[in-house]
Amino acid sequence: MERTVPVRSSEEIDLYLRTIYSLLRSTTEVQIRSFEEVHASMNSSLHPGARSEIPDISALIYSLLRLPDCIIKVKTIILGQNASVFSQNGLDSVETWTEVSAKARRRRCFYDGNERLACFIASRSDIDDVIPCLTALQIEWNKLHDLLVNNFTGIEIQNLNEFKFTQIAKNLKMDVGDLRRLSAALGDSFESTLNIIASRKCNLQVQLFSGSLNEYRRATNTWWNRITHKFPELSSRPVYFVSSNSHSLVNPLSGFALQKKDALIQYINGIDKSNLLNEWNDIQNQQVPSSPENFFYYVMKKYQSEPEGKRFLLEQIEQEKSNGIIRIPSEHSFDVEAEIIDLSKLDISSIDPRLSPCPCDAGNPDWSFLKKSDALIFNIDYPLGLAAYNILTKFAENTQKIIGIYIMGKAASLNGVRGDVMLPNVVHDEHSQNTYLFENKFRASDVSPYLIYGTVLDNQKAVSVLGTFLQNAKVMDVIYREGFTDIEMEAGPYLSAIYEMFRPKRHPVNEIISLYGLPFDLGILHYASDTPMTKGNNLGAGTLSYFGVDSTYATSLAILRRIMQIEKNRLNS
Repeated sequence: MERTVPVRSSEEIDLYLRTIYSLLRSTTEVQIRSFEEVHASMNSSLHPGARSEIPDISALIYSLLRLPDCIIKVKTIILGQNASVFSQNGLDSVETWTEVSAKARRRRCFYDGNERLACFIASRSDIDDVIPCLTALQIEWNKLHDLLVNNFTGIEIQNLNEFKFTQIAKNLKMDVGDLRRLSAALGDSFESTLNIIASRKCNLQVQLFSGSLNEYRRATNTWWNRITHKFPELSSRPVYFVSSNSHSLVNPLSGFALQKKDALIQYINGIDKSNLLNEWNDIQNQQVPSSPENFFYYVMKKYQSEPEGKRFLLEQIEQEKSNGIIRIPSEHSFDVEAEIIDLSKLDISSIDPRLSPCPCDAGNPDWSFLKKSDALIFNIDYPLGLAAYNILTKFAENTQKIIGIYIMGKAASLNGVRGDVMLPNVVHDEHSQNTYLFENKFRASDVSPYLIYGTVLDNQKAVSVLGTFLQNAKVMDVIYREGFTDIEMEAGPYLSAIYEMFRPKRHPVNEIISLYGLPFDLGILHYASDTPMTKGNNLGAGTLSYFGVDSTYATSLAILRRIMQIEKNRLNS
């Protein structure tokens, strides 16, 4: 048999993890500086300049985007699984603090307005994510602090003009382009953040309130109970489980954004929306092949993030409810929104025309079969790492008939470019050390009709890693030599849960496992957000922007089309 198991890790990464979990057993705060040496020794692919005196701006930006903006004011970070854990440790009112969020990581966090930040975690994967981010931030902060203190003589970091900006970049030993990337990441707080960095050293500390598996299960139970309280029928009706995000299934099924085209066009005609306006004009003039539906989905999300667009949020929720789409945000536990979609209640006149269940009637699709459906789609905003195992296990324990399980998410590609889509049929899981072989129900032909800017790569081999920082050049090289080209964090934990859904025992460890012959449909689709083999081309260096929308909706449409096809066949038979 072809070799399928890559080297799990390196000694340096193993030492880092042992250090993290041994120190976090402490009943008091742990200084982040305790992790700095093992963090630097790991030679992380995301933080190659950890030991250098020159700032590693990509690592700094990557960390800042995955931590709340208030982190520059915080000294103590407290981690716990749910509100009761914080309460048991003397923080009864933590949920009354100001709720804050990161730009590029979903995690419920609360800031006390002073120096404490409390974050809800769903599994040990959150620890594997948070601690390296905090450590990288502190290392790079203190580099900048030393340079700001030692190299500035009379240059004020305020009201920056081009001369000052260039001089600051020179004094901070970085390219002007790197400083501009940092400025873009920090936005309006750029100058104030530099002043805070210049004013003091970073000396963060972290405390973990209970790291037991039982507390993670209890947090998952709290999350699940809220969902079943809102929609008790979930446990008794046929259901399709989807792990994607909070918008890419709902938008094509509700049609809300397409109904608001006039308002959105008026929005992009604003003076500050010239790029979006140019894109729309090019689409109308057929100068670019972009999908007009995807464009309006993209613009709607941007519009609703601005003050004048917030009026559409409540209107959208009400319209979705009338169409059988219920959103259930999380409370008192980790941040994973759930959506329940009742197929029989969808407004068939509003469904994205690209979802036609038969290519032959794409211009006038017949959705009448949906009115007879008793099935639901249960969609969740994809969790991080091991939380996926906990959530799918809880879901399987409490539902009667699962028709299909579809997993969509971001990944790093070792052989593609950002915006490509990878379809694996082999997944090695670093958590269980298992390699799973399975039939992925999706092929390139299912996605490529909807993907404009990227390429679909099927028959790929994926690795579900412990954390984004927990990779180095040695591990990457071994992974690539073994033919693994798709690096992500959720597929392995999901497959461990799937194993337990049709086998009579807990998933094994360090085995090659066949998942062929499942009693339900299974599909896994990843879109490339990072290309770590291309130096500096990770999400610390930029964002997916419209390329991400293209691949996100291409994979979402493939999932929805398969659900529609299965449902039509199921009802006809």
